[in-house]
Amino acid sequence: MKEEKSIYVFMGPPGSGKGSLAKLCIKKFGWYQLSTGNLCREHIEQRTEIGKQIDFAIKSGKLISDSLVVTMVREWLIEIFDVTTGIILDGFPRTVAQAEALDALIATTFDSVNLKLVKLVVPNEEIVDRLSGRYICRNNRCQAVYSLRINSVLRPRIGLACDECSDGLVRRSDDEAESVRERLKIYYAHEQDLVNYYRKQQHDIAQVDGTHSLDRVFESFEYLINHRMIT
Repeated sequence: MKEEKSIYVFMGPPGSGKGSLAKLCIKKFGWYQLSTGNLCREHIEQRTEIGKQIDFAIKSGKLISDSLVVTMVREWLIEIFDVTTGIILDGFPRTVAQAEALDALIATTFDSVNLKLVKLVVPNEEIVDRLSGRYICRNNRCQAVYSLRINSVLRPRIGLACDECSDGLVRRSDDEAESVRERLKIYYAHEQDLVNYYRKQQHDIAQVDGTHSLDRVFESFEYLINHRMIT
């Protein structure tokens, strides 16, 4: 009998804590995380065929096509599927077309897989505050995320140096308050389409209050898992 595996789709706007929660799950459970942003950067850096197409799209000012993203995700899932019981998808699916492709991929390629949806809920102004103080490691292979907010557990230990690789930290230009508010409008428009799609597919979406400390958010998530409240 094959071991049952779970794919967790983490939903929530940028700054809601998806990446931080994913890191704790990796540490505590030994799961794997797919970040489409990091995966795109890896392909570009390694000059793979997918990376060349992504790089061309970005430099041409075009959106990366759903089909290209799905191909990239499919390759990654096949590569790591047999080495873990838990997979976190962060940043995928972003569109209904990607969600449909993920469902088809699970149905035709993998056996004994449960797709589970988890949404981190954080008010918009809290998101703006978080992202305004967010810094990211400039090393493309690292991309660790930090916060300069007072009392944040994500503050770097030494100045603006990454705790993981010691490279410098930088702030994204689109983390300015007004840019964040515009990004949130776009995000929620796509998210509502995804929510509607998954409701039609009879998928439940478990909600986790993302306003608490990271440890408490993880405890809430773990409680849902242990009590089989994420289905």
